[in-house]
Amino acid sequence: MEKVEWKVEGMTCTNCALSINQYLQKQGLSDIKVNFIGSEVSFDLNENKSKEALARGIEDLGYHVVNEQQIKSGKQKSKFFSNHLQRFGFCLPFTLVLMLHMLPWHIHFLMIPWIQLAICMPVYIVGMGYFGISAVKSLRRGIPNMNVLIAFGATAAFIYSLIGTWRNLGMDYIFYETTATIITLVFLGEWVEHKSVAATQKELNKLARSQKLMANMIAFDGEHKEVIFSVENTQLHIGDLVLIKTGEQVPMDCKILWGEGQVDESLLTGESLPLFKQKKDTLIGGSLLTDGTIKAQVTATGKDTVLSNILNLVKQAQGEKPPVQQLADRISAVFVPAVIGISILTFLLNYFAFAIEAGDSLMRSIAVLVISCPCAMGLATPAAIAVGLGRAARNGILFRNAKSLELFKNIRTVIFDKTGTLTMGEFTISGFETITINESEFKRIVFSLEKYSNHPIAKAVTAEWKINTAIHWKKIEEIKGMGMKAEDDRGNIYLLGSYKIAKSLTKDGTHTAYLLKNNLLMGWFDMEDLIREEAKAVITYLHAKDIQTIILSGDTFERTQRVADMLGIKKIHAEKSPEEKLVIVEQLNDIFPVAMVGDGINDAPALAKATIGISMSDATQLAMQSAQVVLMNKGIRHLPLALGLGKHTFITIKENLFWAFIYNVVAIPVAAIGLLQPGIAALAMGFSDVVLAANSIRLNYKKVV
Repeated sequence: MEKVEWKVEGMTCTNCALSINQYLQKQGLSDIKVNFIGSEVSFDLNENKSKEALARGIEDLGYHVVNEQQIKSGKQKSKFFSNHLQRFGFCLPFTLVLMLHMLPWHIHFLMIPWIQLAICMPVYIVGMGYFGISAVKSLRRGIPNMNVLIAFGATAAFIYSLIGTWRNLGMDYIFYETTATIITLVFLGEWVEHKSVAATQKELNKLARSQKLMANMIAFDGEHKEVIFSVENTQLHIGDLVLIKTGEQVPMDCKILWGEGQVDESLLTGESLPLFKQKKDTLIGGSLLTDGTIKAQVTATGKDTVLSNILNLVKQAQGEKPPVQQLADRISAVFVPAVIGISILTFLLNYFAFAIEAGDSLMRSIAVLVISCPCAMGLATPAAIAVGLGRAARNGILFRNAKSLELFKNIRTVIFDKTGTLTMGEFTISGFETITINESEFKRIVFSLEKYSNHPIAKAVTAEWKINTAIHWKKIEEIKGMGMKAEDDRGNIYLLGSYKIAKSLTKDGTHTAYLLKNNLLMGWFDMEDLIREEAKAVITYLHAKDIQTIILSGDTFERTQRVADMLGIKKIHAEKSPEEKLVIVEQLNDIFPVAMVGDGINDAPALAKATIGISMSDATQLAMQSAQVVLMNKGIRHLPLALGLGKHTFITIKENLFWAFIYNVVAIPVAAIGLLQPGIAALAMGFSDVVLAANSIRLNYKKVV
C-alpha cells in the first residue's frame, strides 16, 4: 500500500474532518488520519483506488486538495477571493452602505427596497458562493456543517426581504442589511479564527520551515578538483558530500568526514548550549553550525531524517483524540440539526405563543442560527493539543500520541531505569581480573562478545578495548537482562553478563560483568558510571510534587542502592530481568498510574506496559518504539516539563470545553428571546473560537514547572 499525505484547505472544524474521514472510509481506505488544525489528511491507498478520483471526491465535499502537482484533479482553486479577508474586504463597502439607512437621518434613495436589494445582491452572491455551496455539499453527504447555519440564516433574511419587496409590504419587512451583516461579519470572524488557529501551529511550523533550505554540495570536475554549487536540500541523496560553514543550517542528517565545530541543536532538543562535533560525529538536519567549517556525507534524506520523524510523530499525535474529546465530538455530530430545530421552535414560539411580529420572530430565529458555534466544541481539544505538542517539540519532548498528554495528570509514581537513565551510561573500565587465561585473551573474548551489543556497557568496552583480531562466532545472541551468549567454531559456549550467570561459581557479586566459558569462570571486569548532573534536581522536583520515585534496574543491589542513596530515592528493585521488570510495572499499574523512564532493550516491555513509557532519544530503537514519550535532549532534564505540559494541556482542554459549552448554552437562549441582533450574533459566533485559540496559545508562555 502507498501512504498518501495531503494538505486539504477549507477544513475549519471537527465536522469538516468528520465528513472527509467518512468519505474516505466509504472508499474502503485504511489508516485514515484527518487533522483539521494542520489541514492534513493521510491514508493508505489501495491498488484499485485513484488519487485523482479521491481528490475530486474531497473537492466535491467543498474542500481543496493541494500537493506538488495539484493532484491533477481537473479543478483549480478559484482565483477570486482565495481567503476570507478578501471576501470580507469585498462585502464590507456594500454592507456599510446598507447600514446607512439605519442612521437617525434618512437617506431617501436607500429607503427604496429595490435599491437595497441591488446593493445586497453582490454580498449575498459571494456569501452563498462560499457558505451556500459548502452547506449544500455537506447536506448532500449527510454531515451538515457550520456553514449550513450561516447559509440558512442569511437566506431566510434575504428571502423574507425579497417577498416584502416584491409584494411592496413596507420597510418593516425589509432586512437586507441583516443578510449582508451576517455574511460580512462571519467572513471577518472566520479570517480572525483561522489566523488564531494557525498561531497554535507556530512551533510546529518553525520545525517544518527548517526542512527546506539551500545546501553547498561538493562535486568533482574532470581533474578531480572540488566544485561547490548550491542546491536545495530536497535534491540531496544519501552519500552526497556537503560543505557546511559557520552560521549555516545542516541541510540533512549527515556524518562529519572533515573538520569540527560547535552545533546548536536547540531547534530539535531544546538544549541551548552548542555541542562540540568532530570527525565521525553525526549531525541532525535542521541544526545550526554556530562555529567552524565541516565537510560531511549525507546519511538520511526526506522522510528518513530525524526532523521528519519528529514532525510525523507530532502530526500523528495531533490527529488523535484523547478520551476527553469524545463527548464533544458526539455533541458536535448532532449540533447543527439540533440548532436548526431550536431556531424553528424559536420562530414558532415567538410568533404564535408570545404574539411577536413575524419580522421580529424571524430575526430571533436567525440570531439563534448564526450565534451557535459547533466549531468551538470541535476546536477545544485540538487547539490545546497543537500548542502543547508544539511547545513540547520546541523543548525536545516528543509525544507519540495525544492520549499521553491527558494521562500525565494522574501520574503519582515515576519508575526509573538506572544505567543510561539516571546515570550517564558513559562507562569507563575501572579494573578487571582474569583467572584461567591471560589478559590479552580475556580482552579479545570480551571485545568480540560486546561488539554485537548496543548496551551502554558494551559500547564503552568496545570503545576502550579496540581489538583488531576479534573472534568470528559461529552463533551469537543477546539475552535480555542477562548478557551475551556465543558459540565458537569448536563448540565452546561463552557467556558474558551480570552476576546472575556466575552465582553458582562465586560469592563475590560486586563486579560489573563476568565471563564464563563452558560454565567455568574466566574472569570479570568493573566499570564506573557517572550520575547525570540533572538527576538530583529532577528527583527533588518530583518529590516536591508528592510523586513517588522508584529505581527498577537489572544491575546489582549494591550499585543500585548506591545511586538511590545519592539521589534520595527510597525504593529500589535491583537485579531484575526484563520479565521481572514487566511484572513489577504491571503490579504497580494496577494500584495507580505509573510512568516508566528507560533506555535499554531490557526496558522495552516495561515501557510498553506502563501507563506512560518515557524513553531518551539515544536509547535503543526498540525502547523508543515502546515508549509514548521521547526526550530528545539525551537526558531527563525535561522530564518535569513533560509532566507539567501534560497536566496543563489537559487543564487547558477542560477550560476550552467549559467555554464552548457555556457559550452555546447561554448564547442560544439570549438570542431566542431577542436580546441579540443577528449581526452582533454573527460577530460573536466568529470570535467565540478566537477565545479558545487565545486560551490555548497561553500554553506557550504559561509556567508549567
